[in-house]
Amino acid sequence: MADQVLVIGGGGREHALAWKLAQSPHIKQVLVAPGNAGTANNGKISNSAISISNHAALVQFCKDNEIKLVVVGPEVPLAAGIVDDLTGAGVRCFGPTAKAAQLESSKSFCKAFLDRHGIPTARWKAFTNPKEACSFITSVDFPALVVKASGLAAGKGVIVATDKEGACKAVHEIMQDKTFGAAGETVVVEELLVGEEVSCLCFTDGVTVAPMPPAQDHKRLKDGDQGPNTGGMGAYCPAPQISKDLLLKIRDTILQETVDGMKEEGVPYIGVLYAGLMLTSDGPKVLEFNCRFGDPECQVILPLLKSDLYEVIQATINRKLSSSMPVWSEDSAAMTVVMASEGYPGNYAKGLEITGFSKAKELGLEVFHAGTAVKDGKIVTNGGRVLTVTAVKKDLMAALEEANKGVAAIHFKGAIYRQDIGYRAIAFLSNSRGLTYKNSGVDIAAGNTLVQKIKPLAAATSRPGCNAELGGFAGLFDLKAAGYKDPILVSGTDGVGTKLKVAQMCKKHDTIGQDLVAMCVNDILAQGAEPLFFLDYFACGKLDAEVAQAVIAGIAEACTKAGCALLGGETAEMPGMYLPGEYDLAGFAVGAVERGQMLPQLERVADGDVVIGIASSGIHSNGFSLVRKIVENSSLDFTSPSVVGGSGDQTLGELLLTPTKIYSKTLLPVLRSGHVKAYAHITGGGLLENIPRVLPESFGVVLDAHSWRIPEIFSWLQKEGNLSEEEMTRTFNCGIGAILVVEKALAQQVLKDVQRHEEAWLIGKVISRHTESAHVEVNNLLEALQANRLQFLHNHIQGETQTSKVKVAVLISGTGTNLEALITSTKKPTSYAQIVLVISNKSGVEGLRRAERAGIPTKVIDHKLYGSRTEFDNAVDKVLEEFSVELICLAGFMRILSAPFVKKWDGKILNIHPSLLPSFKGANAHKLVLQAGVRISGCTVHFVAEEVDAGAIIFQEAVPVKIGDTEETLSERVKEAEHRAFPAALELVASKAACLGENGKIFWNLEQRN
Repeated sequence: MADQVLVIGGGGREHALAWKLAQSPHIKQVLVAPGNAGTANNGKISNSAISISNHAALVQFCKDNEIKLVVVGPEVPLAAGIVDDLTGAGVRCFGPTAKAAQLESSKSFCKAFLDRHGIPTARWKAFTNPKEACSFITSVDFPALVVKASGLAAGKGVIVATDKEGACKAVHEIMQDKTFGAAGETVVVEELLVGEEVSCLCFTDGVTVAPMPPAQDHKRLKDGDQGPNTGGMGAYCPAPQISKDLLLKIRDTILQETVDGMKEEGVPYIGVLYAGLMLTSDGPKVLEFNCRFGDPECQVILPLLKSDLYEVIQATINRKLSSSMPVWSEDSAAMTVVMASEGYPGNYAKGLEITGFSKAKELGLEVFHAGTAVKDGKIVTNGGRVLTVTAVKKDLMAALEEANKGVAAIHFKGAIYRQDIGYRAIAFLSNSRGLTYKNSGVDIAAGNTLVQKIKPLAAATSRPGCNAELGGFAGLFDLKAAGYKDPILVSGTDGVGTKLKVAQMCKKHDTIGQDLVAMCVNDILAQGAEPLFFLDYFACGKLDAEVAQAVIAGIAEACTKAGCALLGGETAEMPGMYLPGEYDLAGFAVGAVERGQMLPQLERVADGDVVIGIASSGIHSNGFSLVRKIVENSSLDFTSPSVVGGSGDQTLGELLLTPTKIYSKTLLPVLRSGHVKAYAHITGGGLLENIPRVLPESFGVVLDAHSWRIPEIFSWLQKEGNLSEEEMTRTFNCGIGAILVVEKALAQQVLKDVQRHEEAWLIGKVISRHTESAHVEVNNLLEALQANRLQFLHNHIQGETQTSKVKVAVLISGTGTNLEALITSTKKPTSYAQIVLVISNKSGVEGLRRAERAGIPTKVIDHKLYGSRTEFDNAVDKVLEEFSVELICLAGFMRILSAPFVKKWDGKILNIHPSLLPSFKGANAHKLVLQAGVRISGCTVHFVAEEVDAGAIIFQEAVPVKIGDTEETLSERVKEAEHRAFPAALELVASKAACLGENGKIFWNLEQRN
């Protein structure tokens, strides 16, 4: 549903903001207050007369007009606390709070902040006494020639003197003559820095910094930087004086340090941060901060933004900027030229007619209005800076030429403008420079940027024995610190094969990293080894940092799942070796096993041993050349809706890209128990070629395909490709990702241990083999595959004919283990329920990833952004209504719902509690159970009532309390019961077998289940 947005301000910057926001498909209307002639009835954009200084009236206006977002352009409303007041009233507002905006509104605060956090800036001192200021100017041993009004002065409160006498004169003008009014009650006297002045802006959510392309504006009125200072007569972007390496340095040492410093001081900075910098011989130094887009910088930066500005702003407000980083055009340059009124920056006339807009439009230029108004149907001047003409071309020279054409086409009496905007950049680019490595196609700066982005990902994988710090020539691992006494090192290397081609065709790069890690660590498990560290190799023709970051983020996440550190890697950019968009991966895992625990133990393998099969997640990462050929010969492609299994709107490509399971953490305790004689990873070569690798030559295995669940994708591949039984078992895992060989007497116990974490079955046995007989015999495979197809067809027909399922939303705050059980249950064709939405009050939690993997829509509604429980619950309620939700399940949702919410959803909210209610209510149920000494506990699913844990009981399951139980051991067994009880209760309610009666008690209608 498209939203309405309000932009605060009336200049060229605000016109540019409205213009960019109006391009978003999420927005139906952009209102601008007060706006100008350019924002008056211009497509989606129109003006509003609402007062922006009366915040209470503005709040009411936003609520009456269903404004979903307010974007603040100028600095004065920010300093006045507009963001504080609107956000406090439940209106989403983009920009820093008044306290955070002190970085701009108080030069003395800003300078003191820079000193506190060691951020490079000019030497300075603040004064409230003009005599003391002049004494400082004349006595210090550096040129203290920059005098600033500490407060806001519309971008004009800085005087750069040529000598000490001029600096003292500036002090008297500001402090005694009140040139800038109250803004000059305090002055800051600064050292005059020498170098190139540039503007570096960024989006920030208070944690993450997303730099914009650097820009340079021109403050002086006339060509050659002559004439008086102004608010800005033009700008260009990007500024070539700032290399990618230098921009990275500015990001890390200035922008990120500033955001981190504000956070440390308890004033998170959220919005746009603008750093005015001087590129000195000692490196970049901060001249000033602005707390919003600059004007005219905004008019050259936003035209280069490829991302949806509305989405970037929402991600920033939601503090999820790291997952929605803006993308910029890298092969274009923008130039804007300001047209000003005669007499500016002094007195000037208003009401002069402006013509030539249509000509500028024909030239393909954007004209952003500033000081304009509509009078008697004509557009007239209404300010000092009247408008800006912006051109976007392949380079700065072409952009300047086009912008000047636009300026020449637009007319109003006495118009003044510069014709040399960007002259410094053009001079910089004109200097003859030799070839660089980048000219050959290798971008070292992009590689360095990537390393900086992935460093924290690798660091998060640190484990005992290793800190996982990237950047050195080699990585270190301390086996003793990892707890090993007499270890044998085990190594493995692998790739992902042509599954990479599927990922690249589907433009889905976030899961392929898990495949890479899994293929390596699952292999070294065959020796009983714990994976200790991992190294990756990423090769491409041209580095796409965004793609590479997604891949390596997946590798890092998988290393965490495997329990190993991402110790290092190599990113190789090799022009000409790969086609555009292609890349290759290789991985290297090193593990260790104590000398006496190595596998396989061939001497122990005996006739009659049992084979335990552990479920795969699907095809894993082998056989994809055959898979791609089957898809190519079929009537489908990778974007087609999934032919089998899957969920929701999952495509065939997404189904095939289901990542390979990682078994190390779940199976290592079993392998170390001493009960396992051999483990085999079912990788390339399928069942037929991998199991013999861990058996003595004199033994083989017989497997029964009816004994395990075969994912439906294998049935489709076999039928579509007309594959033989041998081809299936030699190419694919057929649903078995790994096998264990165990003694028959221990098989049930080992199976039970494995099933705590993985789906597993007894699938066959070890037999003595004759010289000519096969090592692996798989019985009933084709019959099992055919039965799979029939079951899928039956389910599909049943799904087409049965009445619609009850729509369920699950509310979570964390890992969502009960959510996983509900997802599994509701995926069954016989289920009466369908999970259509998962809402979390916290971002980044595992439960959201579980939902996303299942193809279920997710929403994050951060309770910290709301002033009360009721406001938060109203936001949740609105989303529930959007998704037509009928039932709500609370699965580890750590918020107490408000009375109005519970009343509205009476009889439609289910919660699970880890005790047999009405006993042991509250948050510490297991502790209370153990203190009471009872022998039976369990779990209870109940309807939610206003009183906590007091609603009508739908379903209970008992769990015995064992002697010696701790809170942890009891919790683990109760959790297993919860995974059964919650789905069962949901089915009772969704099928209307159990309803909440008017008396607050359960009404049973069991015939509904028949």
